Amino acid sequence: MISPEVISHTASRLAEHARDHALPSVTVILHGGEPLLAGTARLRLVCEEFTRALAGTAGLDLRIHTNGLQLSRRYLDLFAEFGVRVGISLDGDRAANDRHRRFADGRTSHPLVLAAVALLRSEPYRHLYQGLLCTVDVANDPIAVLDALVELEPPRVDFLLPHATWETPPVRPDGAPDAYARWLLRVFDHWERLGRPVSVRLFESLLSTLRGGPSLTESLGLAPTDLVVVETDGTLEQVDSLKSAYEGAAATGFDVFAHSFDEVAAHPGVRARQLGLDGVSATCRRCPVVRSCGGGLYTHRYRADPDGGGGFGHPSVYCTDLRELVDGVEGRTASRQTAPELTDPAELARSQEQLTRVLLARLNADRTGDPEWARSWELLACVERAGEAGADALGAVLGHPFTRTWVLEALDAGRDGHPGTPGAPDAARRLAALAAAAVLRGGLDLPAEVPYRDGEVYLPTLGLLRLGAPGTRGRAALRATGTGYAVRDGRAEHRFGPAAGDARWLPVRSWSPPGPDTAPVALEDLDPHRNCFARPPRLRLGAGEAEEWRARLGAAWTLLHSAVPEFARAAAAGLTTLTPLAGGPRAHGWGEAGRHGPGALGVPYGAGVRETALALLTGRRRARLRALTEVADLYALDGQWQHPSPWRERPVPVSRLLADVHERVAVEAYRRATAAPEPGASDRIQRALDRLAGAAELTSTGKRLVAELRWESKAVDA
Repeated sequence: MISPEVISHTASRLAEHARDHALPSVTVILHGGEPLLAGTARLRLVCEEFTRALAGTAGLDLRIHTNGLQLSRRYLDLFAEFGVRVGISLDGDRAANDRHRRFADGRTSHPLVLAAVALLRSEPYRHLYQGLLCTVDVANDPIAVLDALVELEPPRVDFLLPHATWETPPVRPDGAPDAYARWLLRVFDHWERLGRPVSVRLFESLLSTLRGGPSLTESLGLAPTDLVVVETDGTLEQVDSLKSAYEGAAATGFDVFAHSFDEVAAHPGVRARQLGLDGVSATCRRCPVVRSCGGGLYTHRYRADPDGGGGFGHPSVYCTDLRELVDGVEGRTASRQTAPELTDPAELARSQEQLTRVLLARLNADRTGDPEWARSWELLACVERAGEAGADALGAVLGHPFTRTWVLEALDAGRDGHPGTPGAPDAARRLAALAAAAVLRGGLDLPAEVPYRDGEVYLPTLGLLRLGAPGTRGRAALRATGTGYAVRDGRAEHRFGPAAGDARWLPVRSWSPPGPDTAPVALEDLDPHRNCFARPPRLRLGAGEAEEWRARLGAAWTLLHSAVPEFARAAAAGLTTLTPLAGGPRAHGWGEAGRHGPGALGVPYGAGVRETALALLTGRRRARLRALTEVADLYALDGQWQHPSPWRERPVPVSRLLADVHERVAVEAYRRATAAPEPGASDRIQRALDRLAGAAELTSTGKRLVAELRWESKAVDA
């Protein structure tokens, strides 16, 4: 039994560690053997000492893990007093539990465990119920096991593989190397049929990593270990599962009396389990499911070396099981795990608008105390509350691609300070103009006042209004009229807009792509935030230049639709804004997707029809991929692996390889259709797709995208 001295020193060491590293919280798990055998007095001392030591330093998450046989009201009253959450070991129904959990005289323990769980589920203790832990035994009926656990309504179920190594392999009654995977997949299928009635950490961890998220359990994934074991005599050890590898495997040589937790963290054995991808075997690093399985539990990798030593640099003894389990879960859920933004342009647009709103809200939080900003923010709120017209108008100005550019620039400008930073006045002016544009677009009866400088104000999506000579500053009130808009600057009111013919008003021009069901596209050469491409934008086009560019765009669009109609339709989806860029086309005439919201594309004004067509095609491909990566996880751990690229001298991360092949599939289709194919291009595309197919970084959504690219490539080859 743990002594009072060990309890006190451990609590002090933990408080010291939390203080030194400014930890917001720490977790203490009371484990065994069977921890309830320590009795209520010793457990109370543990709770009191840790609570006292960590008070004012870090939050304390106290837990206990027990077989439940001793659990009674006196324990639960103590746990309720200190907020100790309780997890119980239970291997399923009575037949499953009796296989390994009988008393020494052969009596079943199952009814007593059920009684303990029933007490824990009752009031006033139910909030302490943490869940059930079930060790897998493939001799048990997986359906009966899950049903028995679900019946007890646990907040969470943990399924654990029995500890085993290459020296002491797991029991496999039928000799099959995937027996545990098949057992767990039957549980998974039944869990799905039941509608996922309880949280199952093993399955939810796999689903998380397949989406690109973190692992939720130590037994899977590449997350570093952050656990230390304090034995009853004060010895500090690594995770206790290591004891099943060989004698002394968990030892560190440290204890709570003479050593800090920092010293444990620096121990080579602990460091080895914090290396992530670098800590798994070379075989595992090449495996496409390593992000999900993480090489398996560290203990399960142990294999004795020929010279009699031991090593953990091997795949898990459950390697085949883990691979089949990950593949099985992915195969069963891939369609549901795929982000809807990949296949639904409307969903992508909604997610992008939500992203802009989130960024704008973050910018608003940074502008606390700026009265100019606050007035405009309140006006935006009034627009949003003004019914359907207000919602549509607000959606239009927030969906303007360069609204995103402005928000990102303003966030950058204010990152180190407050409203007094250099970018603050510009940010407040833009927000006022944004709110005013929404009022005018919606025809709303709301007061819209805008500050201006240099004699002009740009109203996003509408145009540029000149109110005075260069260098002048002031404020102007704007309102919607029946046929346009009006501005009051001082006493005088002027009309402007579509029907006013006021020379001081420069509207945003538009262009209607040829073909049915095509929406007008803004030709944006006014927005001051359009300078977000690799090359500078053109200044305002003259009337003749604008007409000439419209004609060139129309010819390029017609060429695209005749050469690659499927790609052209995809390029048209979501295109809202074209900005003329200075200079002629680059070597390939490709368009530019800068730092802006979706829908915008920069095209060199001086490009010819063929180059413009290619710019529209490739620019939209780039924009679509970037928009996807902003709201959906296509890959995770980008840069941890380097992949050979058919188009580059050095290996590249998966993001670069995916971007290259995503664009070049469309380029090759266009070139073939226009009788100018690139020799060997198809082979290079196939090699890149083959490499991506085995990339561990790709999520379910990323794999679906690669499958679409392969389908597109095959259609081109056909």
